[in-house]
Amino acid sequence: MAPVATMIAAMMTAANLGARVTGWGFVVFTVGSIGWSLVGLGSGQTNLVATNVFLTLVNLVGVWRWLGRQRGYEDGARSASRSSRKSPGSSLFSATSLSGLPVSDMRGETVGSSVDAMIECETGRVSYIVVASGGLGGIEETLRPVPLASVDCHADGLILLETKSQFERRPELGAGDWPARVPGADHRKSEASRRSAVDKEDVHATV
Repeated sequence: MAPVATMIAAMMTAANLGARVTGWGFVVFTVGSIGWSLVGLGSGQTNLVATNVFLTLVNLVGVWRWLGRQRGYEDGARSASRSSRKSPGSSLFSATSLSGLPVSDMRGETVGSSVDAMIECETGRVSYIVVASGGLGGIEETLRPVPLASVDCHADGLILLETKSQFERRPELGAGDWPARVPGADHRKSEASRRSAVDKEDVHATV
């Protein structure tokens, strides 16, 4: 039981499929560490017992962290997203959910998934989204930047306002070499952001 539980838990946590799956992975890890402790007690291996008693405590922290706190964050974000669909304003989705959202083109053809987004500090707007395509499990995947103006955002995924072939003609990103700007991104300040900047200067001057 102990080695099987440990291997299953390792797969559950490594897959990073959300707070619930990761949290239950730590639950299974706890079962495994308790099992190894019993093996150590039965065979007189004190080092094995001591190690897995400590690992049991670590796993319980993992259970609290993922099934408790992090799950609460995800539930709150999911609740806001559901409520926004019924409200007259824009739909919302969690910033953390940008990593892993499915991406399709304007014809509904699957393109890949989003891995991250770059946000302008001054305006709070998303400058561009990085989309991964191809490969298997992240191996040999290709990263391409897509400006927000070319993306239709939905709570369940992202839709490119272009075809898959047009997307594939976009320049590829090198590992660890992402640009400050991409063609098509709108970097002009709005009047509101300019007023906000002026207000900040006034505050600093007053202080």
